[in-house]
Amino acid sequence: MFYISIIIFGFIIGIFLNVCITRIPKGESVLNSTFYCKECGLQLKLRDLIPVFNWLALKVKCKYCEADISIQNTLVELLTAALFGLVYFSVGPSPEIFPTMFLVSLLIVVSFIDYRYFLIPNKVIIVGFVLGFLSHLVFPTITWQNIVLGFLAGGGVLWLLAILSKGGLGGGDIKLAALIGFYLGWRKVLIALFLGALTGSVVGLVLIISKKITSKDPLPFGPFLSFGVFLNILFSRYFFLLK
Repeated sequence: MFYISIIIFGFIIGIFLNVCITRIPKGESVLNSTFYCKECGLQLKLRDLIPVFNWLALKVKCKYCEADISIQNTLVELLTAALFGLVYFSVGPSPEIFPTMFLVSLLIVVSFIDYRYFLIPNKVIIVGFVLGFLSHLVFPTITWQNIVLGFLAGGGVLWLLAILSKGGLGGGDIKLAALIGFYLGWRKVLIALFLGALTGSVVGLVLIISKKITSKDPLPFGPFLSFGVFLNILFSRYFFLLK
């Protein structure tokens, strides 16, 4: 029963994450409780803000003007619910679940914004550090030494790679890696970086071979780094380095 509650909670958080993904790049407040259809301008009710149910009932259309609802909204809700469920499956009912869910939520927002705008907003990074600091105080699952080393390791590795790649990585990627290290510690962030870089390289190579992009086209690293973290969270018990 608690497992189902976690998944439902994930859907609810997914609604808020959609608001963050839509509004933060535009500089709009995420705390404004008024929502409008971007096509017809009519104010939406609470039930209209749940694209998953709208998708089932209305085939992804606004019920007022029948304009298409972005599939992104549905994906974010489903992804958040699924990842929250997988996090619970991985770490169980332990204090570690709370900072892990904070991190997962932040990475979902970062991934979708970075994919669309090639941008990792400083606001998200700052909120991430504040939530991380508070969660470490309330739920001390790793030592502060490990936290500081994780921050330095995550940010330091990508800073060196940014120098070596001569601008191939942006400042947002460096800050995001430092934030991940702040949450996970130095061992886990190094594995997340490796998995993210490996995944990004494979995907980039496939896209180049299939001529979807060229070798000079930018590829957002935030989603791949987030994917590395998701794999790390779910399968960290199987990585011998983390024993």
